[in-house]
Amino acid sequence: MTMPTQTVAARAVGATKIYGRGDTEVVALGGVDVEFGAGQFTAIMGPSGSGKSTLLHCIAGLDRLTSGQVFIGEIEISSLSERELTEVRRDRLGFVFQAYNLVPTLTAYENITLPASLAGRSIDGEWVDRVVGAVGLASRLSHRPTELSGGQQQRVAVARALANRPSVIFADEPTGNLDSKASSEILRFLRNAVDELGQTIVMVTHDPASAAFADRVVFLSDGAIVDSLTDPTVDSIAQRVRSLEQ
Repeated sequence: MTMPTQTVAARAVGATKIYGRGDTEVVALGGVDVEFGAGQFTAIMGPSGSGKSTLLHCIAGLDRLTSGQVFIGEIEISSLSERELTEVRRDRLGFVFQAYNLVPTLTAYENITLPASLAGRSIDGEWVDRVVGAVGLASRLSHRPTELSGGQQQRVAVARALANRPSVIFADEPTGNLDSKASSEILRFLRNAVDELGQTIVMVTHDPASAAFADRVVFLSDGAIVDSLTDPTVDSIAQRVRSLEQ
């Protein structure tokens, strides 16, 4: 029996990113081909300078490739105008960064629903309630960021990313500013978003314990994908990372 092919939420074809020219030229990505399955949690790892954040930013439409193509679903975003690209990011993508990027004058609820408000879209109250419940923020919705802990602020950022029901959430070191307890909470929320809400997540991390929450880990070195792991464990990830750094 033929198994159904998994839907691809995002992919890069021949992704090349070059900074500088001549003697100062740096090849950050050297023709990367990679796919990210829908409903899957993928972690991107690699040594410092390997190109992992560059890959994430280019696939997320936050930076432009020098050459190659990026697709979100069936939309080739690498050829879009800035206005069209802005619309794709707003309507189809969610973002979680190391910095929480919350608006200090808004409540947690207002921060969560801000993207929809800015886009002039009606808010799906039932879905937002489900997201708020999933990240455990129901009792904190009227609080402003200064009244929340770092972990709670990042939970607001995760809820904001989920509230729009994006095709893909891109997370760049989302627990980098948090202690280990808060980090584990955020990663469990991301894991639950995949398992319970059907979300697709692509996350850059340097931490094997964080990457172990993912279904799959992709390893970069010198701007190229050199390995991948499915059903990763902390030990199997750490072993691959050590081999890359030797």
